[in-house]
Amino acid sequence: MEIVETIADLRARLHADRAAGRTVGFVPTMGYLHAGHVSLIDAAVAADDRTVVSIFVNPLQFAPGEDLADYPRDLAADTAACAAAGVDYVFVPDLAEMYPRPVETVVTVPTVAAPLEGVHRPSHFAGVATVVAKLFAIVGPCRAYFGAKDWQQVAVVRRLVADLSFPVEVVACPIVRESDGLALSSRNVYLTEEERRQAPALRRALDAGLALANAGETDAAAVEAAMADALAAAPAGTIDYVAAVQADSLLVDGPLHDDIRLLVAVRFSKARLIDNDGARIPRRGPDDRGALSSAP
Repeated sequence: MEIVETIADLRARLHADRAAGRTVGFVPTMGYLHAGHVSLIDAAVAADDRTVVSIFVNPLQFAPGEDLADYPRDLAADTAACAAAGVDYVFVPDLAEMYPRPVETVVTVPTVAAPLEGVHRPSHFAGVATVVAKLFAIVGPCRAYFGAKDWQQVAVVRRLVADLSFPVEVVACPIVRESDGLALSSRNVYLTEEERRQAPALRRALDAGLALANAGETDAAAVEAAMADALAAAPAGTIDYVAAVQADSLLVDGPLHDDIRLLVAVRFSKARLIDNDGARIPRRGPDDRGALSSAP
């Protein structure tokens, strides 16, 4: 495994690999790697000839007052985990390497980024999209692996890739959870003991919404109400949102149909947790009594 600190060095190594016919898998991270990150790395190592992991805490995606200064960091543990997983290159640029001057070019994906996280963190996805576009330009043609826990981020990145014609295949990998259902996150370390006990209510809220959707409920408000009721088991948290939306647009365009996504965000004292899960609801025509319908 090689630790690479400059854009030029990483590009040179990957250019040589591709010239030799090797495929590239890329896992962008902000470090403090946990089992969820390692699952992305494992997927890349299994599918591609060379695997790159970037570790860069991107200031553009943090708003004033968010946890940029306190964001957990442990580069030694991160590089050890990458070596154990079979990573070829760990890209660890410093701030001056990534942003040698104030950034004036900002990438936005306004429609997909606007709801949900966009309401509560208005500048977040512009920062994400900008750094991801820069990383894709550095890494070049690749498969890029993202965790499905940040579903809206996956949707933003997919739209970015499609609109800007990046030679990148975006791979969304399953959420990795603790035994009690809590989705792994670097921010889980912020939870107090009591908050950690209550936090699995996010998973139970999703289960409550999924139970309704899988039983045929197509009214988003009804599904969201069931999710909100389940979150009463986490009184230490404050709900930012519960949502039942179409999986690709993150909007509601009538009765829920086809691929849908249920999402939840809850603020605890120092940690803001998000989670989601998906389901598929067949479209039904007005006279349908159970058969699948091709109605628009």
